[in-house]
Amino acid sequence: MKADCIFCAIIARKAPATIVSETDDVLVIKDIAPKTPIHYLIIPKHHYNDLQELNDCCVGSRLLSTAQQLSQETPQAKDYRLLINNGYGVGQRVFHLHMHFLAGKEFTDF
Repeated sequence: MKADCIFCAIIARKAPATIVSETDDVLVIKDIAPKTPIHYLIIPKHHYNDLQELNDCCVGSRLLSTAQQLSQETPQAKDYRLLINNGYGVGQRVFHLHMHFLAGKEFTDF
């Protein structure tokens, strides 16, 4: 856990969030500023600043498995997009690795 990380605070239940699901390794919360009707953040409980720091393929696998499970459990999320911003220049603002699970609308860009 990193003291100044909002996601670490949420994982430790020291900051509020709407929890969608949770396992021993992964927490899923609703995004506070959703870009789509369904916008979840899939967060590993272990702190990694970004994808470059992820050194455990099991954690990566669990993040992807969580996305699959969310899609299976959410009728409006059969089709979905996963997004990882890696670095400030491409939009990462919280430096704790996380994936955006976006669904509930049709995507027409790239």
